[in-house]
Amino acid sequence: MSELPGRSWPRKMRIFSDNIRDSYWLSHARCSGEMELRHLRYFIAVAEALSFTKAAEKLRLAQPSLTRQVRNLEDEIGVKLLDRSNNRVALTEAGSLFLFDSKKLLAMCAESIAAAQRMNRGESSALNIGYIANIHYGLLPATLGAFRKLHPGVALNLFDMTSAEQLLALDGRKIDLGFVGLRPALSGHDLLSECVAHDTMLVALPTKHPFAKKREVILAELATQFFIAGSAQTHPGSREWLIETCQGVGFSPRILQAADNAPAAIQFVADGLGVVLLPKQITGLPHEGVVFRPLVPALLRESTIAWRDDNPSKPLQDHIRIVKELSRGTDVR
Repeated sequence: MSELPGRSWPRKMRIFSDNIRDSYWLSHARCSGEMELRHLRYFIAVAEALSFTKAAEKLRLAQPSLTRQVRNLEDEIGVKLLDRSNNRVALTEAGSLFLFDSKKLLAMCAESIAAAQRMNRGESSALNIGYIANIHYGLLPATLGAFRKLHPGVALNLFDMTSAEQLLALDGRKIDLGFVGLRPALSGHDLLSECVAHDTMLVALPTKHPFAKKREVILAELATQFFIAGSAQTHPGSREWLIETCQGVGFSPRILQAADNAPAAIQFVADGLGVVLLPKQITGLPHEGVVFRPLVPALLRESTIAWRDDNPSKPLQDHIRIVKELSRGTDVR
């Protein structure tokens, strides 16, 4: 598969900001980007053995070194993962969630590496899928096992891409299926689409905002606020969706800033530039200085997959069917 203009394939996985799912522990995390995958492997070994001694033997590391590495991990993310009291090791509640997510993250990283290796070898019989990080982290991995049982010889290549990049890649036949997000993004593209999720939208507010004291926020109350919108260059249709949504409750949003991705939008909110409507899954990202509040009435946003009508791939059609079937049971609310 050839490269998209101006970027190399595949993009490296963003460890925390892009691939950890909606987890309570991460709402308190302070990740500066220094954590490495080996720290996750060390933590998993200790968490599974509930013993630093046994984990060190399995990893063939000195126990003091392993203890220090796990402690560094906890310091890095600002969360206590293990309870070391009473001469025993136990997972904290946050640690249990982190263990689950860490295993999924390592599995997805392994899949990304395998995909790059398959592409480098020029192997055929592949299904290339684009997805928006953080949004489809639950649904997409759930489809992989069912697909592999049906097509064990077909390579699955997963690519973290914005909506705009996916649409270009679909037009250029560089990917077969895109988890593109908003349906309006498909305007001007000769593609088929299907809604596979309804994302619950929340409002992100600065922690010192008066509305941050509320348990929930009425959407119409945001009429006087400045808004952060999704960039048309990376997420086409997001600005139009915001305008239509706000006009539906009687006001036109005052859009002050456009953001290329969710982490940027959250940072703009923390800096006091405005408020932003984001899917509930995004609360799993680090958001120091920002709080999320439910909207009244509840606001849902369609999320879609897209593919070319003239793509005859049998694996593609089977994967679309699997996504549709699983989406009925995992529709995000």
